[in-house]
Amino acid sequence: MLVPKLVTTLRGYTRAQLAADLTAGAIVGIVALPLAIAFAIASGVSPERGLYTAIVAGFLISALGGSRVQIGGPTGAFVVIVSGVVAQYGVDGLLLATLMAGVILVAFGLLRLGGAIKFIPYPVTIGFTTGIAVIIFSSQVRDMLGLRMEAVPAEFVAKWPAFAAHFDSLNPWAIAVTAATLLIIMGWPRIERRVPGPFVALLVTTVLVQLFDLPVETIGSRFGAIKAGIPTPGLPPVSLALVASLAGPAFTIALLVGIESLLSAVVADGMIGSRHRSNMELIAQGVANVVTPFFGGIPATGRGVSAPTTATTPCPGRPRR
Repeated sequence: MLVPKLVTTLRGYTRAQLAADLTAGAIVGIVALPLAIAFAIASGVSPERGLYTAIVAGFLISALGGSRVQIGGPTGAFVVIVSGVVAQYGVDGLLLATLMAGVILVAFGLLRLGGAIKFIPYPVTIGFTTGIAVIIFSSQVRDMLGLRMEAVPAEFVAKWPAFAAHFDSLNPWAIAVTAATLLIIMGWPRIERRVPGPFVALLVTTVLVQLFDLPVETIGSRFGAIKAGIPTPGLPPVSLALVASLAGPAFTIALLVGIESLLSAVVADGMIGSRHRSNMELIAQGVANVVTPFFGGIPATGRGVSAPTTATTPCPGRPRR
């Protein structure tokens, strides 16, 4: 059924659910925006492109998607692909590849290919999500250790010899901030579960770094001020030769978006007792990836679920639509 999940979710929607979802939205947004910046930096593009993606694609995926709690935005699974496309074709080439991937995803949804997710073995699901976690971790080692490196190789295997070659430049203060962040994330749930640990860690460590003027690199010191506001939409340069050369990367991005978003939706179904609409989810992902490049954004996908609220927690005797 090609109807966004939002349409059926709003039937019988209560004021209490709205209040809970507003709280969840604020918390998720605060956590998701720095994450989007990190993925953009790891992909070799400027931080603000991650923000544009989180805002534009995140809104479209939530409004049109087939899952009740899917969060849209850039993800670590794209890092290797995106950085490779940027290195070979530039940012304009990446924008065009993203737009092409969006068209492919819409076609997948209209052809009812979303149901193919049920044929993926469960061990593949576990391996895929674990692999994404490993990729995300490897992309953050330089900043975690404060290594002085001009650039980090995009390929996973190539990263580690590069880290080892610059190990003598590690920054103890960066390691201390990293350790404090991890301790807060792991220990905070014992104090309060309604406010997520990453949010608290973000606030506390930022205040400590600024208050004590710790010698660690920040977003501002590396990239300067981030431009505020959404840019004026514009079409990236298009030519038949460029479209032909980007067909492979675009198809790869589309497959990765589709697989990750549907796997995330399956995981979310198990958490909230709901059932997503796979074909509608593919169409929503496609629309988001068609529109986002006009605002300078990078590939986006569904990559998680929102913080628990009364609107997302299944109630006894109340089936989820």
